[in-house]
Amino acid sequence: MKANRIEKPQLALQNSELDALVLNPGPSLVYTTGMHFHLMERPVVVIFTKNQPPVIVLPELEEQKLVDLPYKIQGFPYGEKPDEWQKAFDDAIRYLDLKDKNIGMEPRSLRLLEYGFLQAATPGAKFMDAGETISSMRLVKDAEEVDAMRRAVGVAQKALQNTLPLIKIGMTEKEVAGELTLQLLRHGSEPEMGFSPIVSGGLNGANPHATPGTRELQVGDLLVIDWGAMVDGYISDLTRTFSIGAVEPEYRKIHQIVQEANSAGRAAGKPGDPCAHVDKAARNVIEKAGYGVYFTHRTGHGIGMEGHEEPYMRGDNMQILQPGMAYTVEPGIYLPGRNGVRIEDDMVITGAGCESLSDMPRELTVIG
Repeated sequence: MKANRIEKPQLALQNSELDALVLNPGPSLVYTTGMHFHLMERPVVVIFTKNQPPVIVLPELEEQKLVDLPYKIQGFPYGEKPDEWQKAFDDAIRYLDLKDKNIGMEPRSLRLLEYGFLQAATPGAKFMDAGETISSMRLVKDAEEVDAMRRAVGVAQKALQNTLPLIKIGMTEKEVAGELTLQLLRHGSEPEMGFSPIVSGGLNGANPHATPGTRELQVGDLLVIDWGAMVDGYISDLTRTFSIGAVEPEYRKIHQIVQEANSAGRAAGKPGDPCAHVDKAARNVIEKAGYGVYFTHRTGHGIGMEGHEEPYMRGDNMQILQPGMAYTVEPGIYLPGRNGVRIEDDMVITGAGCESLSDMPRELTVIG
């Protein structure tokens, strides 16, 4: 981790109505502290305030993680008896003098487990949604973060390129997903990849978030593969669509439309423009071709330490793009009960425009 990241929560608090921020195990905690903890039955929280070093409530068995950290942090450890855990939270809240204060939480991460202990420690406090404050700390990536994502893209592309020759008619979606997962690990992905590969053929391809199943690949299928790697804690997220043998003319047509929409979306990202411009650029191509009703999701989402984070490429999102923001462009057309197409690339905003971190061919390729 970079030493200055521990200061980001304090800086974020200076410009907010919050008196404290609470993080539990997850990407934001890793980003700010460099410490990794599993989500488990034992609660862990780090509490940041405006003018004091952070404190951490953690199990005694994790205390060694506090040794030799490059910053000050006050630990409040607890033992194995659950009826003694509340005291550690009480002591931490009392140490920081957070009684009746405004405490911000990350709503997509903090569990009822941790919230219950915190609320019991300071029943007069106001617990508030600090999702936007917390996400703003990770929103703009530095050069090292972009480099990690670039390498994650490289690993993912090599893995799929080595998987494609192995795909045959009659293989199941699960078998393809298993082989791709193996190739991702062989080519350097961390075991925790952010998400499991989506491999969906034929009618399953019309479900954007299909789970690989036992359906066998057949001639005439479009095969949607949505996959990614993780390198140094940063994620890649890509999608390509292939043809299993010859496919209907309409399927080739919708693939061409999505490819053009992907190109338009990739070209639309510019510093100073709203995220909505990216969505509209891609969506307009599909709508003009008469398939707008079959494009059922936003054009993209932010990427970094999580597969889905800020900023989001939606038609109503007027958040301004800034250099260092990273996101996906992934338009799709999904024909219910028939076939689907999605093409996804990873982008980063630069000083002059945007760069695609991924360059794997986007044309419809026949495999099997």
